[in-house]
Amino acid sequence: MSVSAPVRRPAPQPAPRPARRLPHGLAEQVALRLDVAVTALARFLTRWSVPALRVALGLVFLGFGVLKFFPGASPAEEIAGRTVETLTLGLVPSTTAVVLVAVTETFIGLTLLTGRLLRAGLAVLAVAMVGILSPVALFGDELFGHGVTLLGQYVLKDVVLVAGAAVVAAVALGARLRHEA
Repeated sequence: MSVSAPVRRPAPQPAPRPARRLPHGLAEQVALRLDVAVTALARFLTRWSVPALRVALGLVFLGFGVLKFFPGASPAEEIAGRTVETLTLGLVPSTTAVVLVAVTETFIGLTLLTGRLLRAGLAVLAVAMVGILSPVALFGDELFGHGVTLLGQYVLKDVVLVAGAAVVAAVALGARLRHEA
């Protein structure tokens, strides 16, 4: 009779953890990382784009407004004075109009820059935009007579200011950007 050796069974191993599925190819890895980066960028922009726009607009208005306090320093001094004088049917002379525009733009710039009295600044800006864009209608032949002049370009950039101000105003009045995942 032969004695057989006991059968040795391997010791039980713990169940393997399910492996995380990692992308197999380089293209999938790049796509995954790009997706993560785009999501992070979208969150960052949702949080910071409107405050950055508000501050940038504030700097533009403050800079343009302060220049008008110094005769001859602003390239828009003459058109600003003529525009207000025309809109007020001559009741406000050009030199007074430039000072009025300087005060208005400086106030708007400070409110946008600091965020203090923002609603008041935006209300003043809404009224000022009528005057700011009026040269297009009042002096269009001078601005765009034989191609767009440098002054015409200066006035046309105000369209961007209007659009930016509209976004800032919408948020100041309660609209919110939100990132949808």
